[in-house]
Amino acid sequence: MATLVLGSASPARLATLRSAGLDPTVIVSGVDESQVSAPPAELALRLAQLKCGAVAARDDLPADALVLGCDSVLELDGEALGKPGTAEEATRRWQAMRGRSGVLHTGHCLTDVAARRTTSSTGSTRVHFADVDDAEIAAYVATGEPLHVAGAFTVDSRGGAFVSAIEGDFHNVVGVSLPLLRQMVRELGHRWTDLWSD
Repeated sequence: MATLVLGSASPARLATLRSAGLDPTVIVSGVDESQVSAPPAELALRLAQLKCGAVAARDDLPADALVLGCDSVLELDGEALGKPGTAEEATRRWQAMRGRSGVLHTGHCLTDVAARRTTSSTGSTRVHFADVDDAEIAAYVATGEPLHVAGAFTVDSRGGAFVSAIEGDFHNVVGVSLPLLRQMVRELGHRWTDLWSD
């Protein structure tokens, strides 16, 4: 049985994996996301690969580690939108996004440390945003929630009320696609159900 290692500080990714019966060890990669530029879907994948590679290269991992790196970006008008970082930027993003739709890309990279094998894939999900008013945007930004998440929104927390529809995998929008990850686990010769913690 392999030990899943999550190379991400995202509480939403950890909660998603735990709700699916997994209990990963968390080791934050420390990758500087600002150093990479690419088209949105490619950017998400490259950042996931960098995060996975940084953690997989450590010498303190369990011998049977399966290291997962993920990164999400929202594509709007061909532009990659990561974490806004400031209230001003989050407000600008929401003013541009409201009443429209974008594509949330989540790059996934999984490395079997013992076998020295890696597989990578990107999940893409269309997200439709509600036509929220300025007061709603201001109240949401004031919570601080949108400042530190890709695309300045969550779908599994306060921001969920401002997402009117999703076309595709819900969990991909949260930050890790469970169906996609299961396929990747199988590709590396493991059983998804063997990763269940109970």
